Amino acid sequence: MFEGDRQHPFRTLRGIKNRFGATNELGLFAMEGEGLVAVEDPSRSLLAERPLDASGSAVVASIEGTRPILVEVQALLVRSYANPRRVVSGLDPHRVAIVLAVIERHLGIRVSEMDAYFKLTGGVSLDDPGLDLGILCAALSSIGGIPVPPEWVVAGEVGLTGELRRVTRIGDRLKEAHNLGFKRGMVPGSGREIYPGVAVVGVSRVIEAAERLGLVSEGAP
Repeated sequence: MFEGDRQHPFRTLRGIKNRFGATNELGLFAMEGEGLVAVEDPSRSLLAERPLDASGSAVVASIEGTRPILVEVQALLVRSYANPRRVVSGLDPHRVAIVLAVIERHLGIRVSEMDAYFKLTGGVSLDDPGLDLGILCAALSSIGGIPVPPEWVVAGEVGLTGELRRVTRIGDRLKEAHNLGFKRGMVPGSGREIYPGVAVVGVSRVIEAAERLGLVSEGAP
């Protein structure tokens, strides 16, 4: 399938195979004057315009097919003056809805009274469970007006009881993060792990992740 937002320079070519197990592969191309040109370093291209000191932004080390790719999740949550709106671009809306429900239930933040806007920058669309933690961090960052420190990259699945679950190929995700200069990684786990060039912090609950990044005060519900 050939995908892409006509307002963005990037186009994705996605291969889908259902026989003998589904395998999704993703190629990234840029629309130039002479036509489509392959993007050799998709992660670097997608993060090229990332703001380093803005709230509502988090970088996620994701996997699409066999390729690790770093993407920026952006969120904007503001007070609603009517029926709260939910607008999502590039992410699975059901995944976003689950993370928002977990924030309200386990962190005590009334997101049900806010308009919530989420997007994956660059015009790409992904559905990796590891994006959950990025959605959570971007949302909390927007609510509190506190930027996620720019040296952090995250990856993890959010469970309904507020737990964080590990995702596949953590090593490949962190290797890609190291190649782009990220120094710290947050993944589900019980303690610190060592990967070449990246200091990894393990967290087991959403409240631990939020406190570790300074997005909520310690002792919050």
